[in-house]
Amino acid sequence: MARAAGVSQTTVSLVLGGNKQGIVIQEATRERVLEAARTLGYVPDPAARSLATARNSLLGVFSFTATFPTDARHSYHPLLAGVEQEAAAQGYDLVLFTGSSAHGPAATTPEQLDRVRLADGCLFLGRHIPARELRRLVQDGYPAVHVGRRDELEGLAWVGADYVSASADVVRRLADAGHRRVVLVREDDDAPASDDRERGFRLGLERAGLPAGPEAVFRTADPAAELTAERVRAWRADGATAFVAEETDTGGAWRALLDAVAAAGLAAPRDLSLALLGEPPADLVGGPVPTGFDVPRTELGATAVRLLVSVMAGEPLAEEPRGGEPERGEPGGGGRQPGPLVACAFRAGATAGPPPPPPPGTA
Repeated sequence: MARAAGVSQTTVSLVLGGNKQGIVIQEATRERVLEAARTLGYVPDPAARSLATARNSLLGVFSFTATFPTDARHSYHPLLAGVEQEAAAQGYDLVLFTGSSAHGPAATTPEQLDRVRLADGCLFLGRHIPARELRRLVQDGYPAVHVGRRDELEGLAWVGADYVSASADVVRRLADAGHRRVVLVREDDDAPASDDRERGFRLGLERAGLPAGPEAVFRTADPAAELTAERVRAWRADGATAFVAEETDTGGAWRALLDAVAAAGLAAPRDLSLALLGEPPADLVGGPVPTGFDVPRTELGATAVRLLVSVMAGEPLAEEPRGGEPERGEPGGGGRQPGPLVACAFRAGATAGPPPPPPPGTA
């Protein structure tokens, strides 16, 4: 190309590289180089450009789920759609890392997670994460954003859904309908999303003046085995008229609750009210729409990309005030956080209503 334009290779590099050095180049010389590039069909080498700029205009997406959520029925699919749309708007391509998929190596070693350094920055998804490896990436200064609250990793930026406020709102609506005892069913793990839903549930009970002690939450490692028809009948006999389940990747708590209610010969909202803190798994979408809330996953994905771009640019994280709980420093409370919370929209659904008359023999 230099020979075709009658200039030096250095001049060609300056013109095609945008002359960021500010060296004076005559317009006629510049035009000769560009004309030669057009004639020869020159296309910039992205690998060479990334070496020169230390950037390659790639954003990574790494999932800690068992399989990468590319199925359109997966709850993460709309989130990934938001990521894709916003990445394109920001001028980035995406690279999906599948190291934690069923057919790939587990992301439990520094070497596996280090692959994300191929991208300029990376979004991380998943209820459970290898904290030590992710902490090391953050300490090394690698731009990372987790989709979902992660207070336990200092310095890690995150964006999350406001499960606390949304869960408290569901309980408030049940209380306004007349329910005086509500039980939450959740899986026995310490995922921040589950903790936030329980925190909001208890907050809603306290604000409504309803019982919020240990008996208000049924925590189980095996919902299908431990949540039985007999247990539901016992709760009903003890005055519980509304039952709430959390959303998880498997939908285990909601599935078990539906099965136990049906096995007990009960139906919602005729005999009791049911609510889901999130959305049902794809295979249950055809049933009655559950009362609860919708997670704005597309908006969540787009917000995560914008936050990651800010982190990559070295901009200080905006400490945004939280709504929800009054305790400062608590998720969803009056403290401040390293990223935005996205509000969830209440879903009226068809599984909740006023409480039925108490069973015979109860006060």
